[in-house]
Amino acid sequence: MANHKSAKKRMRRNASRTEVNKSRKSRMRTFIKKVELAIESKDSKLAQEALRLMQPELSRSVSKGLIHKNAAARKLSRLTAKVKALAS
Repeated sequence: MANHKSAKKRMRRNASRTEVNKSRKSRMRTFIKKVELAIESKDSKLAQEALRLMQPELSRSVSKGLIHKNAAARKLSRLTAKVKALAS
């Protein structure tokens, strides 16, 4: 248990930031899942729309420090390739 005033404050701050980050990460995963479900259902239009909505969400996750820039680029690249393959 923290004894110093600053350590106690840091614990409170960490707890609140953890909640915010959990919420953001969950939101990001939901957008990714929507794209994956659209791909599974072989619905090209729905997949393209879901991908369009997912891109800014991934970028936001990177800017907020939730995931690494390259991880976001990798996810986006793989999902885009799957959606393109579905369209053709």
